[in-house]
Order: sequence, then C-alpha cells, then structure tokens
Amino acid sequence: MTDLVVRRLQIDLATPFPGRWNGGDAFRSAFFNALSMSFPVGEQYFMDSVRNGLKTLPTAEQKKYDAEVRAFVGQEATHRRVHLLFNNHLHALGYKNEIERRTLRRLKSNAHRDVRMHVAATAATEHFTAIFANWVLRHPEALEGAEPRLQTMWLWHSAEESEHCSVAFDVYQAISGHLAWRIRIFRYITIVFLMDVLRQTLRNLWHDRSFFDLSTWRSGARFLFSKDGLILGNYQAWCDYFSPDFHPSQHDASSSVKWLDENALHYSIVGQAS
Repeated sequence: MTDLVVRRLQIDLATPFPGRWNGGDAFRSAFFNALSMSFPVGEQYFMDSVRNGLKTLPTAEQKKYDAEVRAFVGQEATHRRVHLLFNNHLHALGYKNEIERRTLRRLKSNAHRDVRMHVAATAATEHFTAIFANWVLRHPEALEGAEPRLQTMWLWHSAEESEHCSVAFDVYQAISGHLAWRIRIFRYITIVFLMDVLRQTLRNLWHDRSFFDLSTWRSGARFLFSKDGLILGNYQAWCDYFSPDFHPSQHDASSSVKWLDENALHYSIVGQAS
C-alpha cells in the first residue's frame, strides 16, 4: 500500500460557471457533469464500506491498514465536499440529478448485504474511476478549453483517484473476499455504472438543448470510441480486473505522481502549514 495524504484544493468554487464549462463542448460537459452528480453519494458509500470492512478484521490486522484507510476516507470526503459545491451550480442551472436518486434507492435495497459485497463493489468502482482518471491525466484534450479552475479540480480529483485505487481492493483481500465475488460484482458494477452515467449524460444534454445537435454526437464518438478514446482505449485495463493475480498497483500511475508534483501550488496538505 502507498502512503496517502489528504489535500485541500485551493481553487474558487464559489463563482458560478456555465453548463458547457468544458471548452464549450456539449458532450464533454454533460459527461463530466454526470460523473460529478454521482460522486457525493458514491463517495460516502465508499467511505462507509471500507470503514465497515476494516472493522471486521482482528485488531492487529486493522492496525496494518488503519492509516491508509483514514487517508482514503479523508481524500474521498474532500472529493465529496468539492463536488457538492460543483453540483450546487449545476442545480442552480436547472440540471436534475437523477443518478443520485437512483443510486440512493439501489443502496437502500442492498444495505443488508454482506459487508464483503459492499467492499467488493467499492473496489470495482474504484477500478473504474482509476481507469478514467489515468486516461484523463494522459489526454489533455478531455478538458481542452475548460475553465482553468475546473480543469484543475478534475485533474486533482483524477490524480487522487489514481493514487488511492488500491485501498478498497486491499481491504477486500484482507477480509477474505472471494475471487468469484470480486469478478461477479465487477461485471454488475460495469453495467450499472455505465448505464447510470449514460442516462444522466443524456438527461444533461436534453436540458442543455444539445441532444439533437450533430456536433454533440460527433464529439461523443471521438471522446468515447476513437482508437484511444475513453472506451476503446481502456478495454485492456478493464479486462485486467478479471485476472486472479490482478492488483491495482500493476497499472501505471506515473501521470498522477507527475501532476501532484507539478501542481503543489493548487493544494495544501491537511495537517501541514500551507
């Protein structure tokens, strides 16, 4: 496991921004907005799941993972707060957060499940977010023309998602999570995650009145399905999760390390003088 720290992002999130904040591109803006709408509820679930999983371990084992879990929770809590601020601006623009409503309903219906299933779902979703994060860090065109403060926000979030992608996975392994469960739940998360984000993206485009614009779908096709696009360019990284010997640390996180090193002026370390 890596040494994690909690960072406080130092950007202005009080000033409003337009719905098409991502370089004026309707599709890219709608897609990123859909992701942000999912984050507050999702990140609270990740924090709760990993903490509850850790509690099932013997005290000696808990100590082994305690520092990493606390830092993971600190990072996710910070992401949750930042995206709540971001989402408040979307709400003021009239965007309806249906992905949050569906997620809350789903979480309520599955609350009784074995804690290992919740940790497995967290590890699976963290793999998705790490894949996306690493791709965004390698592809500046994903945020080309975006407002600088919002570009910084998304790159900071991406860097930290890549950085802490092993925590939930390691806790799942420690609590004797079964390989078959890990793979089965990953397949389920793949379907649910992609369908939820797709539906919210389409809803955002409808609200933005760009749903029927040909330029919207040209942009979406390039973004998702070009040779090194978000979907086709990450197929192998997605497949890697099915290997019995897989560990998130096998994926290259150098882009995350580089961004954090080169952008230290944009954040402060919690607990240290800024």
